[in-house]
Amino acid sequence: MSKSTGQFYEQQALVFLQQQGLQLLQQNYSCRFGEIDLVMREQQCLVFVEVKFRRSNSFGGAAAAVTQAKQQKLTRAASFYLQQAGQQHCRFDVVAITEQPADICWIKNAFAGTAN
Repeated sequence: MSKSTGQFYEQQALVFLQQQGLQLLQQNYSCRFGEIDLVMREQQCLVFVEVKFRRSNSFGGAAAAVTQAKQQKLTRAASFYLQQAGQQHCRFDVVAITEQPADICWIKNAFAGTAN
């Protein structure tokens, strides 16, 4: 997948989440531990969002692409972000987007991390 394709679907996820009432704090947050696609706020909770796109649900679909290793990398990056922000309450969401059939699946609290 090209970088522009990834950016397109991250933007789709962002618009979707904003329609659900979340507020964008940072997009493509990057640190030495990894990158977080979207950092958002829902009321008093920081929400770290991983956006995954797949053309179809074959091979497990988009949500299955958030592997244990990816979760650990996200958790480390989020922990670093939380230290900088002085915030503690957070959750990890996944927005899985599938092209065929067209679908956006928002998985709240998709996995637990040590940053929680």
